[in-house]
Amino acid sequence: MAERQLKIFVVEDNEWYNRLLVHTLSLNPDYEVKRFFSAGELLKSLHESPDIVTLDYRLPDLSGLEVLKRIRGENSDIQVILVSEQEDIDMAVTLLKEGAYDYLTKTDDIKERLLNTVQNIRKGIGLKRELSTLRREIQKKYSFRQSIIGESQAMKDVYALIDKALDTNITVTISGETGTGKELVAKAIHYNSKRKDKPFVAVNIAAIPSELIESELFGHEKGAFTGAISRRIGRFEEADGGTLFLDEIGEMQLNIQAKILRALQEKEIERIGSNRAVRTDCRIIVATNRNLKEEVRKGNFREDLYYRLLGLSIDLPPLRERGNDPLILARHFLDRFCHENEIPQKRFSEAAHQKLMGYSFPGNIRELKSVIELAATLSGSEEIGPSDLVLDHDDPLSGVAETDMTLQEYELKIIQAMLKKYHNDYKLVAGKLNIGVSTIYRKLKEAKET
Repeated sequence: MAERQLKIFVVEDNEWYNRLLVHTLSLNPDYEVKRFFSAGELLKSLHESPDIVTLDYRLPDLSGLEVLKRIRGENSDIQVILVSEQEDIDMAVTLLKEGAYDYLTKTDDIKERLLNTVQNIRKGIGLKRELSTLRREIQKKYSFRQSIIGESQAMKDVYALIDKALDTNITVTISGETGTGKELVAKAIHYNSKRKDKPFVAVNIAAIPSELIESELFGHEKGAFTGAISRRIGRFEEADGGTLFLDEIGEMQLNIQAKILRALQEKEIERIGSNRAVRTDCRIIVATNRNLKEEVRKGNFREDLYYRLLGLSIDLPPLRERGNDPLILARHFLDRFCHENEIPQKRFSEAAHQKLMGYSFPGNIRELKSVIELAATLSGSEEIGPSDLVLDHDDPLSGVAETDMTLQEYELKIIQAMLKKYHNDYKLVAGKLNIGVSTIYRKLKEAKET
């Protein structure tokens, strides 16, 4: 399919210069160029959604800065190139901060520089359209993409494996570093399978004390042990007909591994304190951040259970190996956080994008989500810059966004962290956060009263 023409609006009140710019751009048949001689004419035609506007800074009715703000307010996707007779560094900086793509002066090489700038914009627009098309195609093909986000080749390979897991009851082993989204994949498999109307039961083996894990999985009868005041149904029975997800399976002790093996082979369990077998029909999905084969070699994991669980293996790539996915995920987390906290939508600067892509994210998706939510809270404008992205683990604010909180709770955490960092210098902290000292006292007082 041929790429559509790039729509460019040229706004210039000098007729000769207007013709020069229009002629220069019109030499490329892929550019659809339209001329304007005033800001008013342009603003009446913005509904036509041009891709690019070249804007003379000094127009008879409005200044370039005013027109730029109007354009950005109506359609932030329009890229604006300011053209001026004079080189004003301070004004250029102001215009770029307000969202202008570039600032060009009317020198002898204006035609060459304009064409280069437009070509750079075109490349960016093409990439954006390509990503958008790819996103729509993948979402249409995979309904589970409502919960799993990513367009890298590594994730396409994961989607293909998930797709293969949907039509059978094969055991699935999901491996990957902490924070890569193993439970999300398990849920995607369950809720798109034939068992989707039955329970999905998740058990984090590492989070349960070793002395309680058997009761948690298999249940117990009343009086089976001290404290067993009533019968308890275990997770295997809860998941009957559905899916049992055993997270961090590599942390399971050997004695429990033997009982898990029997449950999988016989499709039945026995509650603690009972000799009666209970039939269970649940699909097993396990996850681990360990190399189970290596754990078998070390004697920490039963070899027979390893081969019983092996089934279909899905290895989730770490975020640092997922191409541009960090940016896609960052945009998703930012939009969701702003929506949930009812704050104006924000965007990332190009420098913020570069900072995100230059970081390895050892905590993977979980860490990225925390970083973005904190950045949205710290940012005092519609644009998130690199200084808003706290990636230094030694920073006192780095742990603020580890749990889900309200915007008011985030604000309180930030104030407390900043006070600690600057040794309770309220005036200094107020200046750093651009708020009044009285605001700090009020928020701390409100927190004590709640």
